[in-house]
Amino acid sequence: MVLDNFFNFIFSFAINLGAPWSIIIISFIITLIMSLVTKYLTDQTEMKHLKEELQHLQKEIKSNQDNPSKTQEIQKRLIETNMKYMKQSFKPMLYTFLPIIIFFGWLKSIYPADVDLINWGFNIPLFGMGLGWLGTYIISSIIFSIIIRKLFKIH
Repeated sequence: MVLDNFFNFIFSFAINLGAPWSIIIISFIITLIMSLVTKYLTDQTEMKHLKEELQHLQKEIKSNQDNPSKTQEIQKRLIETNMKYMKQSFKPMLYTFLPIIIFFGWLKSIYPADVDLINWGFNIPLFGMGLGWLGTYIISSIIFSIIIRKLFKIH
């Protein structure tokens, strides 16, 4: 791949730590970058407002379960508000999608798909004996995303 040398240079400090730690550190860095892109490419005030409105509408639906026509009206507003929220959240994805695909191609070339980076020592149906690079990346990025979003107040 064209960018292999670039990524190898940028992340050489992490790669030298060993497979599980390198994926976890790289996951943190990429999640941080993506979170900051999200924060600065979306209107955080609008996102917060839409999120609060979605929560309010969900509570309204629960409290009006015995009135189907009212529930249907609230659901229509909920869908409209959710579409506005999704439209806002798609903006950063347009900027990060292609770089992430390229980046995952590099990770795939560094770490074999059939090797468990984290091994828990027993077989779990559907999961096997451990996690490969992708599973390790996904789990650590979910954890980091939750923490980073709370720290930077990203909605």
